[in-house]
Amino acid sequence: MFPINETMGQYSELFMLLAAGTYTVAFIAFAWDLARSSKTLKSVDLKAAAAGASADTSAKVPVAAGASAGAATPRPADRGEGRLSGPADRAERPSSYASSANGAGQTADDSMRYGERRAPARVAVALTVLGAAIHAAAVLTRAVGAGRVPWGNMYEFLTTGAFVAVAVFLVVLVRRDLRFLGTFVVGLVIIMLVAASVAFWTPVGHLVPALQSYWLIIHVSIAVLSSALFTLTFAMSALQLVQSHRQKTIAAGGADKLGFMRLVPSALSLENLSYRINAIAFIGWTFTLMFGAIWAEKAWGRFWGWDTKEVWTFVIWVVYAGYLHARATRGWTGTRAAWLSIVGYLCVVFNFTIVNQFFNGLHSYSGL
Repeated sequence: MFPINETMGQYSELFMLLAAGTYTVAFIAFAWDLARSSKTLKSVDLKAAAAGASADTSAKVPVAAGASAGAATPRPADRGEGRLSGPADRAERPSSYASSANGAGQTADDSMRYGERRAPARVAVALTVLGAAIHAAAVLTRAVGAGRVPWGNMYEFLTTGAFVAVAVFLVVLVRRDLRFLGTFVVGLVIIMLVAASVAFWTPVGHLVPALQSYWLIIHVSIAVLSSALFTLTFAMSALQLVQSHRQKTIAAGGADKLGFMRLVPSALSLENLSYRINAIAFIGWTFTLMFGAIWAEKAWGRFWGWDTKEVWTFVIWVVYAGYLHARATRGWTGTRAAWLSIVGYLCVVFNFTIVNQFFNGLHSYSGL
């Protein structure tokens, strides 16, 4: 057993504080980007509506006597009517369409491919990368200070899970334009770090004997990665519900009161990507359940004992299995699928917080 290095633990806490501060600035930059781009899009809509009205008026003016008889009457497509027909139509257009039309450089379209890049979004992503680097230093110094992998209690699981969530978000950004998720993902990460520091802080220390196993690395690392992916899909599902409500409101002739959501792909695109990521996370959670059972057999001589933690881990598996099955075979799409995904993530949160703190069992390793 390696000796405890309290100094490294203090460095870890300092790095964690710096990471939280950097994420906060990144969160503000992402929010500013949404607000600024929403204002730009509204201005574009007003100009397009005015241009359309002007074109309609000029089309009704009789041709002057001196005009060439061979002059062609402007067609709707020439007047821009085929390109843009006001806020309701613009709201459902892919954002890259707006980018090519006015050069403002909006976010990705429904394929979530990068178009032109916005300055505030670039700053926000750069700050997120910096925050992730500092966060990684915090996790590593915690590991060095403890002389083991840094996920032996709730504080370590939460801080490491927050880092993995950011890392997965940044990795996906390489191929897909998910900057519209930045405000929500970084916001959740800030909440996780604050909760870890305020409610779950635990000094650097050794593990209880049952956790001193290589299965801790295998079992918990997969659980952390799966939870990070579930965090992303939770944000997507929440946005899907908002976008779906907005699209229905616009289709019914209502006013678009959520202009920033025009930077977000359609509800269907969000649902499709969320479904794919949930499928990957579900496979990881399946291995979490399996490896946990194997570890339980080695530690306590049985694969399953109906411990509260074991039961809730299985409940999470059942909820996400139901989500995948219902969407794939029963036609549960749209808001029903989004709500199932959200319920699954709430079960993950309940398992990590309430079960760990208020239910006694063999898995009471919160460190509190």
